[in-house]
Amino acid sequence: MTTRHVKLGIFFAAFLALISLSDRAALQRTTASSLPTSLSTPERPLVSVEPPAESARYRIDSEQSKFMVHAFAAGFLSAFAHDHNIAIREFTGEAEFTYGTVQPASLRMTIKADSLSVTDKVSASDRQKIEGTMRDEVLEVTKYPEIVFKSTGVTASKIGEGQYQAKISGELTLHGVTRPLTINAQLEFGDKTLHARGAFAVKQSSFDIKPVSVAGGTIKVKDELKFSFDIVAHP
Repeated sequence: MTTRHVKLGIFFAAFLALISLSDRAALQRTTASSLPTSLSTPERPLVSVEPPAESARYRIDSEQSKFMVHAFAAGFLSAFAHDHNIAIREFTGEAEFTYGTVQPASLRMTIKADSLSVTDKVSASDRQKIEGTMRDEVLEVTKYPEIVFKSTGVTASKIGEGQYQAKISGELTLHGVTRPLTINAQLEFGDKTLHARGAFAVKQSSFDIKPVSVAGGTIKVKDELKFSFDIVAHP
Protein backbone atom coordinates (compact mmCIF):
# COMPACT_ATOMS: atom_id res chain seq x y z
CA MET A 1 0.00 0.00 0.00
CA THR A 2 1.41 3.38 -0.99
CA THR A 3 1.68 6.43 1.21
CA ARG A 4 -1.08 8.05 -0.84
CA HIS A 5 -3.46 5.19 -0.08
CA VAL A 6 -2.72 5.46 3.66
CA LYS A 7 -3.51 9.18 3.69
CA LEU A 8 -6.77 8.59 1.85
CA GLY A 9 -7.75 5.91 4.33
CA ILE A 10 -7.09 8.19 7.29
CA PHE A 11 -9.13 10.96 5.65
CA PHE A 12 -12.17 8.72 5.04
CA ALA A 13 -12.04 7.33 8.60
CA ALA A 14 -12.00 10.84 10.07
CA PHE A 15 -14.86 11.88 7.78
CA LEU A 16 -16.99 8.89 8.83
CA ALA A 17 -16.31 9.61 12.53
CA LEU A 18 -17.38 13.22 12.08
CA ILE A 19 -20.65 12.11 10.42
CA SER A 20 -21.29 9.63 13.23
CA LEU A 21 -20.80 12.31 15.89
CA SER A 22 -23.09 14.71 14.01
CA ASP A 23 -25.84 12.07 13.70
CA ARG A 24 -25.59 11.22 17.39
CA ALA A 25 -25.93 14.86 18.41
CA ALA A 26 -28.97 15.27 16.13
CA LEU A 27 -30.55 12.16 17.60
CA GLN A 28 -30.08 13.49 21.13
CA ARG A 29 -31.71 16.80 20.18
CA THR A 30 -34.64 14.99 18.57
CA THR A 31 -35.13 12.72 21.56
CA ALA A 32 -35.09 15.63 23.99
CA SER A 33 -37.61 17.61 21.97
CA SER A 34 -39.94 14.62 21.66
CA LEU A 35 -40.16 14.02 25.41
CA PRO A 36 -43.72 14.60 26.77
CA THR A 37 -44.20 17.93 28.46
CA SER A 38 -45.69 16.17 31.49
CA LEU A 39 -42.21 15.01 32.43
CA SER A 40 -41.02 18.57 32.82
CA THR A 41 -41.61 20.42 36.07
CA PRO A 42 -44.97 22.24 35.83
CA GLU A 43 -45.15 25.90 36.72
CA ARG A 44 -47.18 26.56 39.88
CA PRO A 45 -50.09 28.93 39.28
CA LEU A 46 -50.10 32.11 41.29
CA VAL A 47 -52.72 31.97 44.02
CA SER A 48 -54.09 35.29 45.26
CA VAL A 49 -54.77 35.24 48.97
CA GLU A 50 -57.31 37.81 50.07
CA PRO A 51 -56.70 39.42 53.43
CA PRO A 52 -59.23 38.51 56.13
CA ALA A 53 -62.14 40.91 56.53
CA GLU A 54 -61.66 43.37 59.36
CA SER A 55 -64.00 43.23 62.33
CA ALA A 56 -64.83 45.84 64.95
CA ARG A 57 -66.37 46.06 68.40
CA TYR A 58 -68.55 49.03 69.30
CA ARG A 59 -70.01 49.93 72.69
CA ILE A 60 -73.54 51.25 73.07
CA ASP A 61 -73.77 54.89 74.12
CA SER A 62 -76.92 55.04 76.27
CA GLU A 63 -76.77 58.83 76.60
CA GLN A 64 -77.10 59.29 72.84
CA SER A 65 -79.53 56.40 72.43
CA LYS A 66 -83.27 56.08 72.93
CA PHE A 67 -85.00 52.89 74.05
CA MET A 68 -88.75 52.93 74.73
CA VAL A 69 -91.51 50.58 75.88
CA HIS A 70 -95.11 51.25 74.83
CA ALA A 71 -97.87 49.75 76.99
CA PHE A 72 -101.49 49.90 75.80
CA ALA A 73 -104.69 49.93 77.82
CA ALA A 74 -107.29 47.20 77.40
CA GLY A 75 -110.51 46.07 79.08
CA PHE A 76 -114.09 47.24 79.19
CA LEU A 77 -113.16 50.73 80.43
CA SER A 78 -109.96 51.06 78.40
CA ALA A 79 -111.33 54.21 76.75
CA PHE A 80 -111.02 55.94 80.12
CA ALA A 81 -107.49 54.69 80.69
CA HIS A 82 -104.20 55.84 79.22
CA ASP A 83 -101.54 54.18 77.16
CA HIS A 84 -98.11 54.60 78.68
CA ASN A 85 -94.71 55.40 77.21
CA ILE A 86 -91.84 54.16 79.31
CA ALA A 87 -88.18 55.06 78.81
CA ILE A 88 -85.37 52.61 79.51
CA ARG A 89 -82.75 54.84 81.08
CA GLU A 90 -79.82 52.58 81.90
CA PHE A 91 -78.50 49.95 79.52
CA THR A 92 -75.13 48.79 78.25
CA GLY A 93 -74.00 46.54 75.45
CA GLU A 94 -71.52 45.65 72.75
CA ALA A 95 -71.94 45.03 69.04
CA GLU A 96 -69.34 43.16 67.01
CA PHE A 97 -69.52 43.27 63.21
CA THR A 98 -67.52 42.84 60.02
CA TYR A 99 -66.71 45.83 57.81
CA GLY A 100 -68.41 45.75 54.41
CA THR A 101 -70.77 42.85 55.13
CA VAL A 102 -71.82 43.29 58.79
CA GLN A 103 -71.95 39.52 59.25
CA PRO A 104 -70.53 37.65 61.02
CA ALA A 105 -71.76 39.80 63.87
CA SER A 106 -73.07 39.62 67.42
CA LEU A 107 -74.92 41.76 69.94
CA ARG A 108 -75.23 41.65 73.70
CA MET A 109 -77.29 44.13 75.72
CA THR A 110 -78.06 44.43 79.44
CA ILE A 111 -80.84 46.61 80.86
CA LYS A 112 -81.20 47.63 84.50
CA ALA A 113 -84.77 46.67 85.30
CA ASP A 114 -85.26 49.46 87.85
CA SER A 115 -84.25 52.16 85.35
CA LEU A 116 -87.62 52.18 83.53
CA SER A 117 -89.50 55.43 83.99
CA VAL A 118 -92.79 56.86 82.71
CA THR A 119 -92.45 59.76 80.26
CA ASP A 120 -96.15 60.64 80.00
CA LYS A 121 -97.54 63.88 81.37
CA VAL A 122 -99.08 62.58 84.57
CA SER A 123 -99.16 63.85 88.13
CA ALA A 124 -96.25 63.09 90.42
CA SER A 125 -98.42 60.78 92.54
CA ASP A 126 -99.63 58.85 89.47
CA ARG A 127 -96.07 58.56 88.17
CA GLN A 128 -94.89 57.21 91.50
CA LYS A 129 -97.74 54.71 91.63
CA ILE A 130 -97.21 53.47 88.04
CA GLU A 131 -93.46 53.12 88.39
CA GLY A 132 -93.79 51.45 91.79
CA THR A 133 -96.22 48.88 90.37
CA MET A 134 -93.95 48.30 87.38
CA ARG A 135 -90.86 47.72 89.51
CA ASP A 136 -92.40 45.73 92.38
CA GLU A 137 -95.28 43.77 90.83
CA VAL A 138 -94.47 43.45 87.14
CA LEU A 139 -90.70 43.21 86.83
CA GLU A 140 -89.90 42.28 90.45
CA VAL A 141 -86.57 44.06 90.15
CA THR A 142 -85.30 42.86 93.54
CA LYS A 143 -85.38 39.24 92.31
CA TYR A 144 -84.58 39.98 88.66
CA PRO A 145 -82.43 43.12 88.47
CA GLU A 146 -81.33 42.70 84.85
CA ILE A 147 -82.93 42.15 81.46
CA VAL A 148 -80.49 40.59 79.00
CA PHE A 149 -80.51 40.06 75.24
CA LYS A 150 -77.82 37.94 73.60
CA SER A 151 -77.74 37.29 69.86
CA THR A 152 -77.33 33.81 68.41
CA GLY A 153 -77.17 34.84 64.75
CA VAL A 154 -77.15 37.95 62.56
CA THR A 155 -77.89 38.33 58.86
CA ALA A 156 -77.76 41.57 56.89
CA SER A 157 -78.37 42.84 53.37
CA LYS A 158 -77.08 46.10 51.94
CA ILE A 159 -79.77 48.65 51.06
CA GLY A 160 -77.60 51.71 50.45
CA GLU A 161 -74.19 53.22 50.97
CA GLY A 162 -73.27 52.30 54.54
CA GLN A 163 -76.84 51.12 55.20
CA TYR A 164 -78.05 47.58 55.91
CA GLN A 165 -81.25 45.79 56.85
CA ALA A 166 -80.42 43.32 59.60
CA LYS A 167 -82.19 40.42 61.23
CA ILE A 168 -80.90 39.70 64.72
CA SER A 169 -81.91 36.38 66.23
CA GLY A 170 -81.21 35.77 69.89
CA GLU A 171 -82.47 35.06 73.38
CA LEU A 172 -84.15 37.50 75.75
CA THR A 173 -83.98 36.86 79.49
CA LEU A 174 -86.71 38.75 81.32
CA HIS A 175 -88.23 38.14 84.75
CA GLY A 176 -86.00 35.07 85.11
CA VAL A 177 -87.34 33.47 81.91
CA THR A 178 -85.41 33.06 78.65
CA ARG A 179 -87.23 33.02 75.32
CA PRO A 180 -86.14 33.32 71.67
CA LEU A 181 -86.54 36.76 70.12
CA THR A 182 -85.91 38.13 66.63
CA ILE A 183 -85.28 41.83 66.10
CA ASN A 184 -85.38 43.60 62.74
CA ALA A 185 -83.18 46.67 62.57
CA GLN A 186 -81.90 49.17 60.06
CA LEU A 187 -78.19 49.80 60.47
CA GLU A 188 -76.30 52.88 59.35
CA PHE A 189 -72.53 53.22 59.57
CA GLY A 190 -70.90 56.62 59.80
CA ASP A 191 -67.54 57.96 60.87
CA LYS A 192 -66.80 55.73 63.88
CA THR A 193 -70.53 55.52 64.57
CA LEU A 194 -73.10 52.75 64.34
CA HIS A 195 -76.77 53.76 64.31
CA ALA A 196 -79.46 51.08 64.74
CA ARG A 197 -83.20 51.69 64.53
CA GLY A 198 -86.05 49.26 64.84
CA ALA A 199 -88.89 47.79 66.87
CA PHE A 200 -90.11 44.49 68.26
CA ALA A 201 -92.91 43.12 70.43
CA VAL A 202 -92.90 41.03 73.60
CA LYS A 203 -95.78 39.28 75.34
CA GLN A 204 -95.61 39.59 79.11
CA SER A 205 -97.26 36.21 79.62
CA SER A 206 -94.39 34.53 77.75
CA PHE A 207 -92.13 35.58 80.61
CA ASP A 208 -94.44 34.61 83.46
CA ILE A 209 -95.58 38.20 83.94
CA LYS A 210 -99.23 38.87 84.71
CA PRO A 211 -100.38 42.09 83.03
CA VAL A 212 -101.54 44.74 85.47
CA SER A 213 -105.29 45.17 85.89
CA VAL A 214 -107.42 47.39 88.10
CA ALA A 215 -111.10 47.84 88.87
CA GLY A 216 -111.79 44.14 88.67
CA GLY A 217 -110.15 43.83 85.27
CA THR A 218 -112.26 46.49 83.60
CA ILE A 219 -109.02 48.38 83.01
CA LYS A 220 -105.81 46.51 82.33
CA VAL A 221 -102.61 46.59 80.34
CA LYS A 222 -102.50 44.59 77.11
CA ASP A 223 -100.35 41.48 77.20
CA GLU A 224 -98.24 42.61 74.24
CA LEU A 225 -95.74 45.40 74.77
CA LYS A 226 -94.11 47.30 71.91
CA PHE A 227 -90.44 48.23 72.06
CA SER A 228 -88.76 50.82 69.83
CA PHE A 229 -85.10 51.76 69.76
CA ASP A 230 -82.71 54.25 68.27
CA ILE A 231 -79.31 53.02 69.38
CA VAL A 232 -75.94 54.74 68.90
CA ALA A 233 -72.65 52.91 69.38
CA HIS A 234 -68.98 53.93 69.11
CA PRO A 235 -65.64 52.07 69.14
